[in-house]
Amino acid sequence: MRVYVTRAIPQAGLDILREAGVELEVNPHDRSATRGEILRGVAGADGILCLLTDTIDEAVMEAAGPGLRGPPTVRGIANYAVGFDNVDVAAATRRGVPVSNTPGVLTEATADQAWALLMCAARRTAESDAFTRTGRWQGWGPMQFLGVDVAGRTLGIVGAGRIGSAVARRSAGFGMAVLYTDPRPNEDIERGLGARRVDLDTLLAEADFVSLHVALAPGTRHLIGSRELALMKPTAVLVNTSRGPVVDEAALVSALRRRQILAAGLDVYEDEPDLAPGLLELHNAVLCPHIASATVSTRTAMAVIAASNLLAMLRNERAPNCVNPEVYTQPLQRGRRPRTG
Repeated sequence: MRVYVTRAIPQAGLDILREAGVELEVNPHDRSATRGEILRGVAGADGILCLLTDTIDEAVMEAAGPGLRGPPTVRGIANYAVGFDNVDVAAATRRGVPVSNTPGVLTEATADQAWALLMCAARRTAESDAFTRTGRWQGWGPMQFLGVDVAGRTLGIVGAGRIGSAVARRSAGFGMAVLYTDPRPNEDIERGLGARRVDLDTLLAEADFVSLHVALAPGTRHLIGSRELALMKPTAVLVNTSRGPVVDEAALVSALRRRQILAAGLDVYEDEPDLAPGLLELHNAVLCPHIASATVSTRTAMAVIAASNLLAMLRNERAPNCVNPEVYTQPLQRGRRPRTG
């Protein structure tokens, strides 16, 4: 069996596949694979282990050849991420190809990063760090780098799933009121934190800190745009650790430049790795390079989960974290259906 890995992942994941006798071709470059590299790399592959930055569409599946057409030997696509909008899941499903992700394992690390961004933006930490490093600091002053308080303020959670709930739980130590918006009630944070479920407009108008935790879908693209930013307090901070296109980045640049909101903390961007014009020049934007899950234990666990998912697919077994489980029940054009575990 042969697997194409679009970029090196922690060794523990690669070892799982190699020890099972899988031949690996790993993109040797420490960067995202180009479109051409992916199309060449998947040729003849029995499976793909890809990243969120890789577009795995029907053309890629077609380039893989018979290995990604399903039975008689079941193949698969393992995404090294919790999100999977980079994979054309519908196309994979039509071909009988399972697709998997790495849910759950990123929750705590991502929640930590959301809070790091929140605190840095509120207290102007990155801005004052840069000021100090360039030798401009001449001593303490009563008006230097005045930020806003976090304790006792109101936290707004947009998307109260696993990560949003973890972010909300961390607010307890700061004595914050919690608002959240989600299609479904979250009884855990309502009981544990006294969180109140409201609509998005109410949350934006009342929250001092707004943290985004929604999946990217047609309904959430540009969920936060000019209209929504205008609803926020001029002292409010926006934090995004979800997906870049959830925020209209050009509108955010305009709002930050005009001080329509106080600050933003971003870990994801609309057109990664490119940033909207003007964003880099803004002192009231804290910018991180998509590192929310970047702890040794989290990234290693992601590698193990992704590799285990893919190995199950290659063995005709049900992937533990399959995002299109209908492939295991739908009629297939040829060969046998994969075992369910």
